[in-house]
Amino acid sequence: MGMLVQSSLLHFSSAVLILLLLPMPNGMASGECDVFTGTWVHDQSYPLYDPAKCPFLQHEFTCQKNGRPDLIYTHYRWQPLACNLPRFNGRFLLERLRGKRIMFVGDSLSLNQWQSLTCMLHSAVPTSNYSLTRVGDVSIFSFTEYGVKVMLHRSVYLVDVVRETIGRVLKLDSVEGGAKLWKNVDVLIFNTWHWWSRRGPTQPWDYIEVGHQIIKDMDRMKAFQRALTTWAGWVDANIDPTKVKVFFQGISPSHYNGSLWNEPSAKSCMQERTPLSGSRYPGGLPAAVAVLKVVLSKMKKPVTLLDITALSLLRKDAHPSIYGLGGSTGNDCSHWCLAGVPDTWNQLLYNFLIQRKNMIHN
Repeated sequence: MGMLVQSSLLHFSSAVLILLLLPMPNGMASGECDVFTGTWVHDQSYPLYDPAKCPFLQHEFTCQKNGRPDLIYTHYRWQPLACNLPRFNGRFLLERLRGKRIMFVGDSLSLNQWQSLTCMLHSAVPTSNYSLTRVGDVSIFSFTEYGVKVMLHRSVYLVDVVRETIGRVLKLDSVEGGAKLWKNVDVLIFNTWHWWSRRGPTQPWDYIEVGHQIIKDMDRMKAFQRALTTWAGWVDANIDPTKVKVFFQGISPSHYNGSLWNEPSAKSCMQERTPLSGSRYPGGLPAAVAVLKVVLSKMKKPVTLLDITALSLLRKDAHPSIYGLGGSTGNDCSHWCLAGVPDTWNQLLYNFLIQRKNMIHN
């Protein structure tokens, strides 16, 4: 059949031919549906992969391997109120993205989502050859059979941090240091937020440069907005939306204060075992969400917000807690166990990538 197709449709690339011949997955969410409003439902057919069979999964996300005794948190599926999401089909996505490059850009929450997607894809083609390399700040996971590269660029602020004679300078008006790595990529998924409130020994800069001023510090929310505006300007000036799809990962929430989910006795996520019911988080959304949406609303080029904050807020049960990087001495209520919530983020990403109107052209 392949020779027949080639002879009659020579003007199509082989990648596009495969996509046209593949059946579309069932249950695709309509473009009119708000896929980010819904509830978590128990589904014994989840998780989408066995983390024990994902050999490159990093220690801080392997909650089961690290001794977490309960597994119920892995058996939840996100259900939008007005439609159904297609079940993730890794082989279909690899065919769709044959020869393409995907890059996550951000902090350790981008690492969390990148690790999730590579596990989801690997589990779909477990015998397919892959390679995992690192060049500078970029980790590259390559599915050699498909020519697909799923990459991670660690850039916790998106804007540049440069070492100068006075010390480390956070440059709110510059992305040039990192942006050179974002070129020639077909799908970009950006993220930043969690590092903006850091102070003291874990703060990786000494001064802020904004405009023509060097200052010791400033309101962190205003700094966040200025940096996002700089990033948005780069996207507007450099991205061709007919060739590159741009996403923003959204604001991933933490769960350190039980009063925000109406459990004042809970000091963290440590003993949480089930999601919140319903669609509303009692504590409301983090302020950073509003800042992000304002910046995105002013952009000229289309950026799809993976608006994962509200659905993730409901998952107080799905963090590593003491079963992450810190072991019994740490309590991680910021990152997520894998398999887990970032798989849903990637299922939402998948939903947008497989829609016919969103096909990535050569």
